[in-house]
Amino acid sequence: MKQFSQWTQPEKDAFHQKALADYQAYKSKGLKIDMSRGKPGPEQLCLSDALYHSVDEQHYKSEDGTDCRNYGGLLGISETRQLFADILGVKKENVIVCGNASLTLMFDYIGQCMIHGCGDKPWCRQDKIKFIAVVPGYDRHFSLAEYYGIELVNVPIHEDGPDMDMVEEIIKDPSVKGMFCVPKYSNPDGYTYSAETVRRLAKMEPAARDFRVIYDNAYVVHDLYDETDSLLEIFSEAEKHGHEDNFIEFASTSKITFPGAGVAAIAASERNIAEIKKRLTSQIISYDKLNQLRHSRVLRDMDDVKAQMKRHAAIIRPKFEAVLDILEKELGGLGIARWTHPRGGYFISLYVEQGSARRVGELCKEAGLTLTPVGATYPHGVDPEDKNIRIAPTFPSVEELKICAEILCAAVRVACSE
Repeated sequence: MKQFSQWTQPEKDAFHQKALADYQAYKSKGLKIDMSRGKPGPEQLCLSDALYHSVDEQHYKSEDGTDCRNYGGLLGISETRQLFADILGVKKENVIVCGNASLTLMFDYIGQCMIHGCGDKPWCRQDKIKFIAVVPGYDRHFSLAEYYGIELVNVPIHEDGPDMDMVEEIIKDPSVKGMFCVPKYSNPDGYTYSAETVRRLAKMEPAARDFRVIYDNAYVVHDLYDETDSLLEIFSEAEKHGHEDNFIEFASTSKITFPGAGVAAIAASERNIAEIKKRLTSQIISYDKLNQLRHSRVLRDMDDVKAQMKRHAAIIRPKFEAVLDILEKELGGLGIARWTHPRGGYFISLYVEQGSARRVGELCKEAGLTLTPVGATYPHGVDPEDKNIRIAPTFPSVEELKICAEILCAAVRVACSE
């Protein structure tokens, strides 16, 4: 099959007219569908309804006898700390269980470094500080850094993780204080860092002694298939080189139970846990232990977690496959787009012809389809090549997704042929 770039001009003209007609047909339907955020669908939320009934007036004490209705327990209740330790493959002593949002924990930790430092003088008292941004990446990481005035240095991601040659060169600059990572089923590409990439991260020798990796392991158990991606555990590797202080790991149950009422956790070295605890003693008396108790009653161990995630996968896997099937049917072989095939996580990355992604977004919006804002997967909302589009297939129904994917493909064909 000849690719679009090899066609004659009359063939391209005919293709454009057909693409425009297809697109106008969708536009005329007056649709209104939102595929902008990676939200669990209603069926997924129903999987966790048992949380409502897991604690009553007779069963409000944790396994060590703590009354979860009262003050105390700054680091979280024992069984929920153990649950996150098992999920992340670390020791319970290296886990703090907090409120419902890991993004809040990242925000607070960077704020701690800004005001009090982490091995050197406070970041706010140093000259311009920088972070490595693995791109395309998570827009909330970028906006967090921008809020604190942190300059972001882009490093591209490959199928095995960030370009480590670039990372190892950039960290020679002492003003580079850290980097953002989503190591398993990365947002938005769905890539999982290879064992070699994790090992290279673990043995990095940054010039800054207060260098910290914000290791956002948001999708650590979010597999779509029984054959899962494997991620090497970062702390055991970092300890081999004496670099365990370089990593602060975050996770939550936001896409395991309820996004608005889950539990989030931090995993860190003994020294970093002590520093975070010192800040927490001034910040809060205790987090919501009843919610922690609810979660540890419903998710008692890793067997329960794995069973829950299989139920999630059964709901969202057909959604991913529906989108991928239509992308292949409508765009396959044309040479005008490529896309990722994630085995877990919440997103698919679509890469279109350079300079056309924003136009695709405009066309989709005019046809009633709301996507993640084009450019959001890069710092400041600017994709330098204007080619990446994040697809979030989890919230709409399968039938809605088929329409979404068809509109998206029609818009890609129009934008390319224009």
